[in-house]
Amino acid sequence: MGLVILSSSCSTSALPPRSPRPSFLSSGAQPRRRLMSLRRLRPRPPGCSICRLGNFISKCSITNVDIDFENAATEDEVSEDLRCLPSLPSGCTIPYIHVAPDILDSKPLLATEETHVKSHFKTLPVLSEREQETLAATPAHPAALYALYASCLVGNLVEQLWNFAWPASVAILHPSLLPVAVVGFFTKLSIFIGAPMVGKLMDHFPRVPAYLSLNFFQTAAQLLSAAMIIYALTTTRRITTSAVLLQPWFIVLVVAGAVERLAGLALGVSMERDWVVLLAGTNRPVALAQANAMLCRIDLLSEIAGASLFGILLSKHNPVSCLKIACCLMICSLPVLVILGQLVNRFSGDVLNCSRYPSDKSDRARPPPDAGKIVKNGMDAIRQGWKEYKHQPVLPASIAYVLLYFNIALAPGAIMTALLTHHGINPSIIGGFSGLCSIMGFAATCISATLVKKLGILKAGAAGLIFQALLLTAAVVMYWTGSISQQTPLFIFLSLIVLSRLGHMSYDVVGTQILQTGIPAAKANLIGTTEVSIASLAEFVMLGVAIIANDVSHFGFLAMLSVSSVAGAAWMFCQWVANPTDEHRKLFTFDPQT
Repeated sequence: MGLVILSSSCSTSALPPRSPRPSFLSSGAQPRRRLMSLRRLRPRPPGCSICRLGNFISKCSITNVDIDFENAATEDEVSEDLRCLPSLPSGCTIPYIHVAPDILDSKPLLATEETHVKSHFKTLPVLSEREQETLAATPAHPAALYALYASCLVGNLVEQLWNFAWPASVAILHPSLLPVAVVGFFTKLSIFIGAPMVGKLMDHFPRVPAYLSLNFFQTAAQLLSAAMIIYALTTTRRITTSAVLLQPWFIVLVVAGAVERLAGLALGVSMERDWVVLLAGTNRPVALAQANAMLCRIDLLSEIAGASLFGILLSKHNPVSCLKIACCLMICSLPVLVILGQLVNRFSGDVLNCSRYPSDKSDRARPPPDAGKIVKNGMDAIRQGWKEYKHQPVLPASIAYVLLYFNIALAPGAIMTALLTHHGINPSIIGGFSGLCSIMGFAATCISATLVKKLGILKAGAAGLIFQALLLTAAVVMYWTGSISQQTPLFIFLSLIVLSRLGHMSYDVVGTQILQTGIPAAKANLIGTTEVSIASLAEFVMLGVAIIANDVSHFGFLAMLSVSSVAGAAWMFCQWVANPTDEHRKLFTFDPQT
C-alpha cells in the first residue's frame, strides 16, 4: 500500500497500518505476475505526519515526497490499493516528487520481507553449461519427430523408386535423350511457374490438411504416369522422335509428371523448412541439425533402396511387370502416409495447428487467397516470392545452392540414367551406381557433423563445395581423355561422380541449416518454394540445352556446363564467407569460426 509523506502541516489523522501481504514469491515457485514500478514510500524525519490519501481535503498540496524503491508490490496489490483510493479533488496538486539518495541507501521498513525475497532469488536454478548443451540437443517433440521420420521414409521410398523408374522405362521406348529431356523440361517449367503459388497457398492453409492433399495428388499423378508408360510399352512400336512427342499418352505423361513433381517439392519444402523446425525446436540448434541430418539420411536411404530395387527388378523382369509392382507400392503407401501425418500432429500436441503469424491464434485463422482471382493471385505470389527471396539475409548461400542444380549431367538422374542405358550398361549396374551415390550422401551426413565441429558451419559448407568441384573436374577430364564405352574408364568416371556426392551432400546438410537460420517461419514456405522454383529454372535451362543437343555424342558439352556451375557455386560461397557482414555475424553467432 502506498504511503505519502507530507512536509506541510496538513491536519489529518493517521490510519492504522494494514497487515502486510505475503511475499509474491512462494517456496519453489517463480513469480507469476510482473512487477509494477510503484514502490513503497518511506517516512521522512520525525515531525511530518503520515496519512492516507483518503484523509486529505480538497485544498491540500503534496511536496517533497521521498520514495524508497527497495520493496516492490505486485500488480494485484497495486490494483487493489488503487481501487480503495477515492479520486482526488481537482484542487489537490502534486508539484514534484523528490528521490533522496540517503533514503535509497537506508534500510527498508520490512527488512524481513526483503531478506525473504532475496533468499528465494538466490535459490533460483541456473543450468550449467553441460545442461544447456543437453537441452539444445533435445528435440521439443521427440515422439512426433520419429513419426515424421517414418512418414518421410515411406513417402521418399516410393518417390525415389518412381524417379528412377520413369526415365529408365522411357529410355527403353526410344534410343534418344530427347523424350526424357522433354518430360524433365516441362516438369521444371511447371515448378518454376507454379512453385511460388503453391508456397503461398501452403502459407495460408493449415499444415495437416495441406499435407494430406499433396500426398493424394502426388500418388494420383504417379499412378497416371505409370499407366501411360505401360500403355506405351504394350502398344507403341519403334517410331521417330517427333512422333513420340506428339503421342497422346506422351502429352498426358508430361502433364502428370509436372503435377507429381510440383506436389513432391511442396511436400519436401513443408517437411524440411517448416515441420522439422517446429518439432525439433526453433531455439535448439543441435537438435535441429540432427533432425536435418536424419532427414537427409532417410532421403538417401530411400534413394538407395528405390533405385536398387527397381534396377534389380528391371534386370530380371520385363518393364511392364516392374511398373505394376511400383503401382502396388504407391497405392499401399497412401493410407500409411495419412496415418503417420495424423500421428505427427497428435504426438506434438497439435503444434502443427499453431499459426505462422504471431497475430493469429491458430493456423486456421488466416483465410486463403480468393480462388476467383487465380491468375492475379498467381502473379502476385510470384512477385512476392521473388521479392522476399532477393531480400533474405542468406542470399549468397541460396544462390550457391541453386547453381548446383545446373549440374544435370554429372549426377545420378534422368540424363545419366538415359546415357548409361544407351551405352548398353546392365540395369543392375545403373541401379548400383545410383545406390553408391546415395551411400556417399549418407556418409556425408555423418561427416558433416565433424566438419561443422572443426571448421564451423560456414567453412564446412565451403569445404563441401570445393571438394565436389575438384572431383567433377577430374571426371570431365576422364571423359574427354578416355572412352566410357570401355570398362575401366567408365568405372573411373562413375567412381569420381560417386565420390563427388560426398561434397554435394555435405553442403546440402549445412546449407539447409543456414537457410533455416536466416529465413523467418512466416515466410519459410514462400521463400523455400521460390528457391526450388529458381533451382528448377536452372534445370529447365540445362534440359533445354539437352533437347537441342539430344545426341549422346554431345554429352561432353553438357558435362562441361555442369562442372562450371559447381565451380561457380564454390567461388560464390567462399567469397560470402570470406567477407561477412554485420548481419551475417549476428545470424551465425553460434558458429565459432565466424
